[in-house]
Amino acid sequence: MAKPILLTVDDEPQVLNAIARDLQAHYQSDYRIVKASSGDEALETVQEFKRRDDRIALFLADQRMPSISGVEFLEEAIKLYPEAKRVLLTAYADTDAAIASINAIGLDYYLMKPWDPPEERLYPVLDDLLSDWLATATVPYDGIRVAGTLWSASSHSVKEFLARSQIPYQWLDIERDSQARELVESSSEGRPGLPTIFFPDGSVMVDPDLRSLADKVGLTTQAKQPFYDLIIIGAGPAGLAGAVYGASEGLRTVVIEKEAAGGQAGTSARIENYLGFPQGISGADLTRRATTQAQRLGAEIIAAQEVVAVRVEDPYRTVTLADGCELSCHALLVATGVEVKELSVPGVKPLVGASVYYGAATSEAVHYKGGKVFVIGGANSAGQGAMFLSRFASQVAMLVRADSLQQSMSQYLIDQIEATENIEVLVSTSVTSVAGKDHLETITVENLDTHATDTMPADAIFVFIGAVPHTEIVAGIVERDTAGFILTGQDLIREGRRPKNWKLKRDPFLMETSVPGIFAAGDVRHGVIRRVASAVGQGAVAVSLIHKYLETV
Repeated sequence: MAKPILLTVDDEPQVLNAIARDLQAHYQSDYRIVKASSGDEALETVQEFKRRDDRIALFLADQRMPSISGVEFLEEAIKLYPEAKRVLLTAYADTDAAIASINAIGLDYYLMKPWDPPEERLYPVLDDLLSDWLATATVPYDGIRVAGTLWSASSHSVKEFLARSQIPYQWLDIERDSQARELVESSSEGRPGLPTIFFPDGSVMVDPDLRSLADKVGLTTQAKQPFYDLIIIGAGPAGLAGAVYGASEGLRTVVIEKEAAGGQAGTSARIENYLGFPQGISGADLTRRATTQAQRLGAEIIAAQEVVAVRVEDPYRTVTLADGCELSCHALLVATGVEVKELSVPGVKPLVGASVYYGAATSEAVHYKGGKVFVIGGANSAGQGAMFLSRFASQVAMLVRADSLQQSMSQYLIDQIEATENIEVLVSTSVTSVAGKDHLETITVENLDTHATDTMPADAIFVFIGAVPHTEIVAGIVERDTAGFILTGQDLIREGRRPKNWKLKRDPFLMETSVPGIFAAGDVRHGVIRRVASAVGQGAVAVSLIHKYLETV
């Protein structure tokens, strides 16, 4: 960790050099000595240090400076560093200003010029002040800091991306932290917007797109080659399993993920029925392990890069990325998964990402400590989300349209929910509207049996109400069902006939689509059991079938 800073400012070069020399002689082993030749320069320096999250232990400023006096400089500087000690260098005629500033800005000491000898008139004073500072100074967070508001959808998007990408960060709420607000205001440079992201190297990003953010934090966003044996679209459990088996069996494999690896499963707070993890495992941890394993075996994983089109030019399949880059392959595996269906009730849309969340939104749960939150849905993902949220919220209410949880939830989750005192399950209940100006304030629900309605205070809603497949990129290329799920294998055979335009003499393989060489795995397939273990198994099996396909081309 970098040494804390002693910042001295004086517009007279001889005086500035003299004080810096004396500070170096006594404090350089424990502190960095930084000097500035004007109040304006010093303020810019202070703002830069704050962006880097460096610690300033002491300001030593001359009172008589043009454009900005020492007291005026300290007034601004302590907004960013309120814990720093404040010392004013004065001439005899400035003592009144120094005395007045003791109350005005909490001045710790003022020194008369000249201060020689420093062993008697400088060091004892500063030693005492620095000793006091060290006793109370907080250790700064040495990493990425994200400043925003809890009610900012863009802030939520950035936090979720970093959390799912396993990138540590510190959250700064500018509505609750005045220092964070001052830091954002001093760093905006005419670029208003939230969130504002501060990096350890001192650089700042304001409301970045995920691709730019991914580049900045060191994620891979560009493919190393133009051609691969296997391209996998989607880095959920099915896609990552395909990457592990494809790379381990010698296929040049790349996985392209439009956001962060993990898919819907990656947002799960705890998966307790996955083989081999008796204590359960979080979706994020499972994703991290799978990603590391795939990369160790040689697969490339590209994050924050979206596939916008798929083209078939036999014997090759080509994908076009959002940045215009094209990658080609022998075989393509579509593992784009599903997303939570949108909640279509009055009042929801303006609050999405700002107290209304789709999925578990684990990065937000801690902010609702002591609050009342609602979980909408009755399947396993909703149960897992409710259990996770119960660790923070004082009340968790599950709204379930069915008349019981048994229809759609595993028994182990039902047992856990029943044993958790702060979870209430409201069956035969749906939400009819929500209300709130900048964030959720109330929710109105209806009992589907009695049609009675009730409006209740609410702090947040977490939605788990069914799945919508991500298959737009292959619309018109491969056959899908009416809901958009991809048809594969025997589901493509109708009245003994193979798919239209199918030119091969064999039937489609189990996970092969209506286009030879394009396969699908995981939740995106028609009629599959939507479980993590099932998706992983399909990803592995798909690679075996891809090998069979490659033997024929």
